[in-house]
Amino acid sequence: MSHENLLGGPAPTLLPADGADATARATLATGVDARAAVSAAPASSLLWALLAEQSDDAVAAYAYARTGYHRGLDALRRAGWRGQGPVPVAHEPNQGFLRALLALAEAAAAIGEDDEAARCRQFLADCGTSADEVAALR
Repeated sequence: MSHENLLGGPAPTLLPADGADATARATLATGVDARAAVSAAPASSLLWALLAEQSDDAVAAYAYARTGYHRGLDALRRAGWRGQGPVPVAHEPNQGFLRALLALAEAAAAIGEDDEAARCRQFLADCGTSADEVAALR
């Protein structure tokens, strides 16, 4: 849960350790690929990010990434996020959302949706991270 930071801005939002991405990670650890794991954890941003990262089709990557992004926004809101404030990349449960956001930026750029790509990169910065930090998770 997130609460107001009296020293200047909202507290960091930390997604729960037992969320959909935890189920996804456990399923992936059994050797199942991301596409097959979706049925075990369809709300996982991580799985949708992986599908986007692995896709050779920019349009499909965009659709996968957008799905992961929206699943992540839903999870962030349930965790108390109110549209602003840090979403720390060092907190593993946040990483699926951040990877989906980066994948969306990349796929948007690949299909010529430059304004959206720029918005997504700015959103990463607003979360307190960078495209390079998130890309290093791959």
